[in-house]
Amino acid sequence: MVGKIDAVLADLGETLPEAPAPAANYVPYVIAGDMVYVSGQIAKGAEGLICGKLGADLDVAAGQEAAKTCALNLIAQLKAACGGDLDRVTRVVKLGGFVNCTPDFEEHPAVINGASDFMGAVFGEAGAHARAAVGTSSLPFNVAVEIEGIFQIS
Repeated sequence: MVGKIDAVLADLGETLPEAPAPAANYVPYVIAGDMVYVSGQIAKGAEGLICGKLGADLDVAAGQEAAKTCALNLIAQLKAACGGDLDRVTRVVKLGGFVNCTPDFEEHPAVINGASDFMGAVFGEAGAHARAAVGTSSLPFNVAVEIEGIFQIS
């Protein structure tokens, strides 16, 4: 049986990747009560890592696509945490976004909107969330974006 959120993803033309394995000494998510804390997910899609610095190598639109890719990876981890049932998600609580950028780049919120907009498209009203959008001088593997998330489940 396909759940409501799986159907929304299909309608959006999106396929979730397998939940990525951790790249270091940490777990991909922690469940505490009705909260799921998902570790930072980097911009890695089907074609590999999305690398580069915003303001030098990539424009805002490319950064938004990288952020959306992070959101897909977050949802993949969330699906694993929910035993495969994304309909258990009752709220996207908070996203923390990190943008690999030049010192003069100032459009971090616009980049992270790629993930925020996608969460809204997938989860509807439950996708509205608190957020941070931070610029940084580097990220692991020179990826363009990394995003972590906090979610409430039933």
